[in-house]
Amino acid sequence: MRLTSLLNDATCHILLVVLDGLGGFADAEFDTELEQADTPNLDQLAAEGVVGLTQPAGAGITAGSGPGHLALFGYDPTEYELGRGVLSATGVEFDLQPGDIAARGNLCTLDDDGNVADRRAGRIADDRAQALTDALNEGVKVDGAEVMFRHISSHRVLAVLRGEGLDHRIADLDPQKTGVPPKDPQPLDPEAEHTASVLRDVDAAIRDVLADQDGADALLLRGFDTHHDLPSFADRYKLRAATVAIYPMYRGVAKLCGMDTLPRPDGLSGQVAAISDHWDDYDFFFLHHKKPDEAGHDGKRDEKVAAIEALDAVIPDLVALQPDVIAVTGDHSSPTQLSAHSWHPVPTLLWGPHVGRDDATSFGERACTVGLLGQRPTQELMPIMLASAGKLEKYGA
Repeated sequence: MRLTSLLNDATCHILLVVLDGLGGFADAEFDTELEQADTPNLDQLAAEGVVGLTQPAGAGITAGSGPGHLALFGYDPTEYELGRGVLSATGVEFDLQPGDIAARGNLCTLDDDGNVADRRAGRIADDRAQALTDALNEGVKVDGAEVMFRHISSHRVLAVLRGEGLDHRIADLDPQKTGVPPKDPQPLDPEAEHTASVLRDVDAAIRDVLADQDGADALLLRGFDTHHDLPSFADRYKLRAATVAIYPMYRGVAKLCGMDTLPRPDGLSGQVAAISDHWDDYDFFFLHHKKPDEAGHDGKRDEKVAAIEALDAVIPDLVALQPDVIAVTGDHSSPTQLSAHSWHPVPTLLWGPHVGRDDATSFGERACTVGLLGQRPTQELMPIMLASAGKLEKYGA
């Protein structure tokens, strides 16, 4: 049975609210960040709706942001694998050509022994990072490929290689931790050896350019990939969809799925205003809130709690729009105890006039264990949202 065969043309309004890195875990000292946060509005939605726990890539699997968001949009993340480079390229509207190789890079600092000291170069300011990106575009020249750079935000930089015979099957150069050197480019397939050789020259050229600059010493590249076409969100679900995401990568994954990318708002209030302004133009809105994940990566519990509370404050404005369904969840967990993504299931709530109600009275990881949603794959949320919004017909006689 294919979901598309059950879809109807009914109009609806579905809001998918994603707190990046929302999930965490309680330990002997702390509740989870979500449980610690003061979230009266999310708690009310949980009390009036249904809750559960979702797993973006399967039990025990730590998911990246790309797979996490594809699962939220109802795509099987094991079938549609997208590197961060492609998502970043789409997000900054870089015209990625067939055969181009894209990677997401972190401007970083190195210690005197050549080991990574700070993977994010102190979350370098945008203006300084843009100047470094300009210097890289001017100074990085190698045989075998044209190399292009685009600043994304803060320490994040897009790198694109264009040339003959390039292959995206390259292991990440980013070791994902400090105190060790960046990784040497390694092919994941023998046919990618030429690309790995080109990348060794690119890495050396990047370091030479940055040696004459202040703020960063190297660029940690990861998520190598090439151009992809994904099945259209509109064709899969008969929905007019748009995103008000701010960060380029999340705008990128939405755009690859065929969502419209509304002009980039300024903060949560701007995102809510953009949804309100375009309310009659779309059936589905994707709101992405990055700050919980940033604080999770930095191990800053109080900041993650505050970021969750900031999202809670705009919930009444979203409810006032009278959507058919509001879903609130995360793309993965980012516990501050680990300062990284983790495998822990993600708290999830659904609210709307036809969603139903369970026994949960608050929104938090342990409260979600009693919810009617149960514990399920993230990609199953999309059909539940569609059904709750009246978009699915009965199956069978």
